[in-house]
Amino acid sequence: MEPFVIAFLGGLLGALLMDITETYAARVGVSSGVNVALIGRWVLGWRHGRLRHADIRQAPALPAETAMGWAFHFLIGGGGVALLYPLLFSPLFTLPAGLAPIHHLVGGLLFGLATSVLPWFVLLPCFGWGAWGRRGPPGSDALLASTLSHLPYGLGVGLVMAFAS
Repeated sequence: MEPFVIAFLGGLLGALLMDITETYAARVGVSSGVNVALIGRWVLGWRHGRLRHADIRQAPALPAETAMGWAFHFLIGGGGVALLYPLLFSPLFTLPAGLAPIHHLVGGLLFGLATSVLPWFVLLPCFGWGAWGRRGPPGSDALLASTLSHLPYGLGVGLVMAFAS
């Protein structure tokens, strides 16, 4: 199967694992303050040229923002970002077949950790919360929450890549 298709499917699984992790992390008090409605509000604002907010929580709610947030989270944030995995790890695809699954599990975790830079330096600053979300909602810890949730995201990508190799 084409590595990009496999990576995309892995990204979908990774996004699901990310959501499960975020749910459990929030139960023990670790939250980034981000939710799918805010993501949808941000994405829907693009059509009006609004890429950044002073604080996205103060922006008016938009119709279908939650649906847009879920679509963006899975299709772009999950599957789309995972398309980078084969590009970054393609030089290592020539490993002996027996090492490929281990390579993808470790590679997936490293990839997930690397994707933490996206919320730290793109999403959270565009929400008006600054790098690492340091001006996010009270009680949130976006640095820790993003790191914790992106590891299972990468694991999902790695698992699907390992299973397909």
